[in-house]
Amino acid sequence: GQRQLIAFARALITDPKILILDEATSSVDPYTETLIQDALNKARKGRTTIIIAHRLSTIKNADHIIVLGAEKHNIIEEGNHEKLLSLNGKYKRLLEMQYKDIESDA
Repeated sequence: GQRQLIAFARALITDPKILILDEATSSVDPYTETLIQDALNKARKGRTTIIIAHRLSTIKNADHIIVLGAEKHNIIEEGNHEKLLSLNGKYKRLLEMQYKDIESDA
């Protein structure tokens, strides 16, 4: 997790026009994930930010989310968090599965 924080900080220091993050919160605890998400919400203003994530809490505030199919890697859903939830499709099922996993760990 510490390596991810350092890489994230280095990326922000360079003030890029395009920021690409691949699994930025995959190895961090929930508290650190919240810190990263808060920083990311501020950092993405005025720049294009592409976030690759399996942990959907990382992308819920994104302007546009693209859900890829596991087998063909094609786009199966896209929109913002609210739109994807209203579709009752893959995104919503994945989100529900992740929250069930969190609840069972508690």
